[in-house]
Amino acid sequence: MSTPANNDKYLDQTLRPDNWGDYIGQESIKNNLKILLGAAMEREEPPEHLLFYGPAGLGKTTLAHLITKEIGAQMKSTSGPAIERVGDLASILTNLSPGDILFIDEAHRLNKMIEEVLYPAMESGALDIIIGKGPSARTIQLDLPPFTLIAATTRISLLSSPLRSRFSGGTFRLEFYTEKEIQRIVARSAKILGAELAEEAAAEIAKRSRSTPRTANHLLKRCRDYAQVHGDGIIGIDSAAKALELLEIDESGLTANDRRILEILIEKFGGGPVGLQTLAAAASEEEATIGEVCEPYLLQLGFIERTPRGRVATPRAYEHLGKMAPHPQKPLL
Repeated sequence: MSTPANNDKYLDQTLRPDNWGDYIGQESIKNNLKILLGAAMEREEPPEHLLFYGPAGLGKTTLAHLITKEIGAQMKSTSGPAIERVGDLASILTNLSPGDILFIDEAHRLNKMIEEVLYPAMESGALDIIIGKGPSARTIQLDLPPFTLIAATTRISLLSSPLRSRFSGGTFRLEFYTEKEIQRIVARSAKILGAELAEEAAAEIAKRSRSTPRTANHLLKRCRDYAQVHGDGIIGIDSAAKALELLEIDESGLTANDRRILEILIEKFGGGPVGLQTLAAAASEEEATIGEVCEPYLLQLGFIERTPRGRVATPRAYEHLGKMAPHPQKPLL
């Protein structure tokens, strides 16, 4: 029977760092958290509420787990979409024990009514419940045990300003990782998996991982599988390159869909400008997929630009696809 470390079903949990030393990157956030948590423990108080935001896969949930372990607390996890009614939130809050961590993932998907119930719970440790409707309605206030709310979101702009302002402990943005940091993460993951990984292969995976640990670990799994099926189980540079080629992930980390979007932008629309809706229709793709999945990384690499008139392919995009960039037109006087 497979052990959890060798079973993809448990891989994300197995590879998650369980101490600050194993959590690679995000040094500024770690340093701030160590001071915040250390001070709270000296005062024998729960840490203040925290908000982590940034692109998916950078380690927001992992930070919540590390904080929970650091202070020796219990963590109750949920997500914004799972809290549909005020009663759902009331049930969660009233079942907390003193010092517990409440982790809410995808916090931007909390509805406004739920947010309004959270305000007094975060500020004064009270839960206001309205019973009845109209003139006969009455409010019951329940005292809650001291707790810490840790919220994570990929779209902080969708959180209301009153809710954002109540994260007194701090609001931290997780940054993309450097290739060296990703290489260290991949090397650590390979050891946990019991896979032999060449340094050159780790560098190749890091280069194509979109600067994201979750993506890097996904690519490592596929390279491990390829080396197991088509080789001796050792992940060398050749087997890693072949596995990544089979996944259609190029040297810059672009997927086949990313390249298709660029090709349509260049070939059908002359490099732009073109609106997102038109580009999505031409690619037979949803606007949200292009705008939230493909476009951020293309912008990060400098392959496209957003202009008031639409998306424009840059000379770097032409170069990456091996196409001749048009000469810039001289401005008309």
